[in-house]
Amino acid sequence: MRLTHFGHSCILAELDGTRILFDPGNFSHGFEGITGLDAILITHQHPDHADVQRLPALTDANPGAALYADPQTAAQLGGRWQAVHPGQRFTVGAVEASVGGGRHAVIHPDIPVIDNVAYLLGTESAPGQLLHPGDSLFVPWQPVDVLAIPAAAPWMKVSEAVDYLRAVCPRVAVPIHQGLLSDNGLGIYYGRLSEMSRDDTEFRTLSPEDAVEV
Repeated sequence: MRLTHFGHSCILAELDGTRILFDPGNFSHGFEGITGLDAILITHQHPDHADVQRLPALTDANPGAALYADPQTAAQLGGRWQAVHPGQRFTVGAVEASVGGGRHAVIHPDIPVIDNVAYLLGTESAPGQLLHPGDSLFVPWQPVDVLAIPAAAPWMKVSEAVDYLRAVCPRVAVPIHQGLLSDNGLGIYYGRLSEMSRDDTEFRTLSPEDAVEV
């Protein structure tokens, strides 16, 4: 599998010739102008995951791409966007996607909780290749090969990120959702996740906009 990180929670996954883009939000850059996508998947409606200003140009440039999002975001975006729910499965090219989660992590009790779906991608011969949880700490029953782990967020302590990483126990963990951190903060959060992951998990940062085999 090949991954390209466009900053924050936006990653491009290429599996068996299928190209799927996750969460093109307003903290992410470099995804503009991408063509040949088979699908665009959005976990939830927050602008750092769904940039409504740049999404129309992206979808126009990829008229054959399937467009999936949580129910609230799909309703807001309209058009070709399809709502997906926890427990649902769908196929994009050679890739099978399972939908999990359902709700965004709690930021504060006074802030309403919105929809958030997690996507687990794989193929018939290699299920559970990639998990993108959006803004949640969703742990699937299926073993996960690569986890896109939220590194820092207003709804999460670093101890919760470490516990989540240990609970999923992927072969490889790549940090996402780091757009709020300074360079100093990145060192602290990445250091804790790297040092405190299980021995059989490789914590691996991705250089911006470089395609990497994982």
